[in-house]
Amino acid sequence: MYDIDTAVLDDPVGHSLRGRHANLARRLGNAATYQTGVATFATVTLEPTKADWDDLAVLLGRGELADLFSAPVTPPADWAPVFDLAGFQMVLDRPPAGPAVPAGEIVELGPADVGDMLALTDLARPGPFWTRTIELGTFYGVREAGALVAMAGERLQPPGWTEISSVCTAPHARGRGLAAHVVRAAVDGITAGGGRPFLHVAAKNLGAIRL
Repeated sequence: MYDIDTAVLDDPVGHSLRGRHANLARRLGNAATYQTGVATFATVTLEPTKADWDDLAVLLGRGELADLFSAPVTPPADWAPVFDLAGFQMVLDRPPAGPAVPAGEIVELGPADVGDMLALTDLARPGPFWTRTIELGTFYGVREAGALVAMAGERLQPPGWTEISSVCTAPHARGRGLAAHVVRAAVDGITAGGGRPFLHVAAKNLGAIRL
């Protein structure tokens, strides 16, 4: 079993931007967001003041989206709601049992693979993926005949934890367990580095929850 602080998961974006992703942050006062092309997530304190919200508005720009992903805060009444999706935050209770994915089936993806990663995420729609999203952590993929057909990678990184995200499989390659393979590769990479994996999933995505 793991013995690690779960409190940081109440504000994973804020803890990431103040910690391991500080080099990828844009900040103004207590407000922060990721640099353009990395991610759209933004954060304020868990008990934000009017000044904090004003700083976030200035940081993002008038009329821009404040992507308050997984943030337990309520925006000011004069902010217009754009998108709301119910979901779950899931954590790994113990290191995975059973054999790891056979060597050679999974490749680690790098900057040269970004074009293929964008093409796959555009096709499979796992969620937002941008030109610099790969800078958030390590990504793993499966290629067949040179084509990238499945991948998963690391996203938010609050202290002691690493989020698994961008899990997707090309439609023609589904039903063969490739998503489970890339998720297992990500889990093994995170745990080998002393971290604990977690992830977020839409409440209606029952297939992803089972995986």
